Order: sequence, then C-alpha cells, then structure tokens
Amino acid sequence: MIEIWHNPRCSKSRQALAILEAKGVAHKVRLYLKDVPSETELRAVLTALGKTADQIVRRGETGFVDGDEAALIAQMLTNPILIERPIVIVGKQAVIGRPPENVLGLLD
Repeated sequence: MIEIWHNPRCSKSRQALAILEAKGVAHKVRLYLKDVPSETELRAVLTALGKTADQIVRRGETGFVDGDEAALIAQMLTNPILIERPIVIVGKQAVIGRPPENVLGLLD
C-alpha cells in the first residue's frame, strides 16, 4: 500500500494526494504533523529516499537549527514541520513530491 506523509495546508502535498486519488491507487494518508514518525520510521524513509536528513530538512521553518545528522533527525522528530513534504512511500521506495509529479515514478 502507498502511504503519503501529508500536510493539508501545503499545496504541493495536496497536489500529490490528488495525483494518487486521480490514479485510483489505494493509499493511506498520514498526517505526519499529528502522527509524528518514530526515529526508526524516519530513518527508514531516509534510506528509501536515498537522502540524508540534511537533504530533507526544511531550513526556512521556525525552529530550524543547523546540526549533524543525529541532531537534524532529533529536530524533525520534535518539530515535524521541518520534514520536507509530501513524502510518498511504496514498500522500500519513497519520493518527495516536489514537484508533485515525482509520485508518478512510484506508480509504474
């Protein structure tokens, strides 16, 4: 099943969700600001993305403080608005939906 880490206030996140819905694929919406991922989940998503925490942290958000990998992960877990969105996950693969069309690559 496809999972999307979704923030309804984000236009890119809404657009990525609309793509999933238009394609008619079964998916689970995770409102990650309320249902914050565990450290294990976040690390698994980083692996699936093939990215580091430094590559998915939203530096422009209030509360961001630069740091090493462990510090950035800790910040994202305590302040999940720092996690780039949307993230779409299929098994051991994931993409960031910026642009939203990136999710199409997971649907093939």
